[in-house]
Amino acid sequence: MTGYSARWKLFKFLKVLLFSVIFSITVLFLVATVRTFTFDADAGLQLGKWENTTAISLHLSPQQRKNLLANFKAAIQIPTVSFTETNVNTSALREFDGLLRKVFPKIFSSSLVQHEMVGNYSHLLTVPGSEPDLEPYMLLAHIDVVPADEADGWDAPPFSAQELNGFIYGRGTIDNKQSVMGILQALEYLLEQGYTPRRSFYIGLGHDEEVNGLHGAANIVKLLKSRGVKLQYVLDEGLAVLDGVISGLDGPAALIGISEKGQATVKLSVSSAPGHSSMPPRESSIGILASAVKRLEENPMPRLFGYGPERGTFEHLAHKFGLPLRFIMSNLWLFSPLLSRVLERKPDTNAFVRTTTAVTMFNSGVKINVIPSYAVAFVNFRIHSAQTLQEVLELVKSTVSDERVKVELVNGFDPLPVSSYDENTFGYQIIKKTVQSMFPQLTVAPGICVGNTDSRHYKDITQDIYRFAPSWFKPGDPQRFHGVNERISIQNYEEIVLFYFQLIQNNDIRKLPPPHSSQHEL
Repeated sequence: MTGYSARWKLFKFLKVLLFSVIFSITVLFLVATVRTFTFDADAGLQLGKWENTTAISLHLSPQQRKNLLANFKAAIQIPTVSFTETNVNTSALREFDGLLRKVFPKIFSSSLVQHEMVGNYSHLLTVPGSEPDLEPYMLLAHIDVVPADEADGWDAPPFSAQELNGFIYGRGTIDNKQSVMGILQALEYLLEQGYTPRRSFYIGLGHDEEVNGLHGAANIVKLLKSRGVKLQYVLDEGLAVLDGVISGLDGPAALIGISEKGQATVKLSVSSAPGHSSMPPRESSIGILASAVKRLEENPMPRLFGYGPERGTFEHLAHKFGLPLRFIMSNLWLFSPLLSRVLERKPDTNAFVRTTTAVTMFNSGVKINVIPSYAVAFVNFRIHSAQTLQEVLELVKSTVSDERVKVELVNGFDPLPVSSYDENTFGYQIIKKTVQSMFPQLTVAPGICVGNTDSRHYKDITQDIYRFAPSWFKPGDPQRFHGVNERISIQNYEEIVLFYFQLIQNNDIRKLPPPHSSQHEL
């Protein structure tokens, strides 16, 4: 009887436990389902009526279209290549300076615009506003490009600016001369129509961004700091409009970069006694180093998806996914671990999940019959926003875990601060407003840049840095960035000019309108 009673109590306990589990799962499912169909990260962030500051409209005549296209092509045809920090094409940079002065006569002759050369080849333009109490902003772009070789398989020579099927091909068409020429062309058009800004602004055009911007952007910042300049926000290159690039997303999306991953280059080296290949040691310097590198590749950095700004990206886009993706994206509080495991399967989405590890150089040996005394490898890490440079270095050392392998930091920096993007954030809302007025079909979301830009040098003179240009990327286009067949459509370049034309005027509002919700509060 006692055994029966014990079994009955156990059965009742398991029954209650089972029902509790089923009930909990049902509640979770119902909560997640309701959230799926009601969640919108933009809810409550819609602003009220905007002050109209776009008094000047732009209607391009056939001749203007012809001229702006010719100006852009001329910019692409100048090979402003940066090879290393100490090797940039200075003659091309001088030629580019001459081009700017020739094709933008209003800018360089205006009494309103103050132009300065910085670091010999970079440009700083100051456009003072009529209301100096309004905090200024700054537009950035860079003149230099990475090397390009036609032999790599280009459909048109990389510095030809050749037109093919409505596209202009050439190095710099999307990185970043479309912004250089787009910003200046927009300002030229505004000056032609007698524009004077209400809010002061700066334009910074760096000449060595592709090799860290230490002589261009860094010196521009140093000059601005010496003058006590503080900026409302900075807008640089970075993210773009993605159309069909994000699998499962309904319609195109504009991603505005609100941060950048950090970076570290680590040197691994092994020294050992040299010898003849006929009498090899049990482990050579190459073998020891190869094992260390293999451990780094086989043990990636921890998953950190959901702990950085990437979560905001997916939440802002959630309502544009179909089921079941919408269910998952709307409930990252529940599904972040699952989603991170899915994202890490592909290199392009793995970058959102963690600090990435890339072995980029491995050198050793001088002769086929000599055991080398030295082996060296370089590993590049792109650091997730939720990690620090120091944490990455400690993990590298613990993963290598071999006293024979010397671990040295070559250079690096922490991830950039995350800029604000709520309804009270001036810069983000101005950019978003301009994007949506031009492209109503777009969903706008914050994003994270996995690469680095000149804007990182500006973090001491502004709290908000954004990285975006309205270049349209379709499937396959992201691979053109620093790759083969870099190109931009003629229509898209005209849109970029119009974007900056409207953006500059939109910045002339004194303050943001209140959110809709606050207009109805008692």
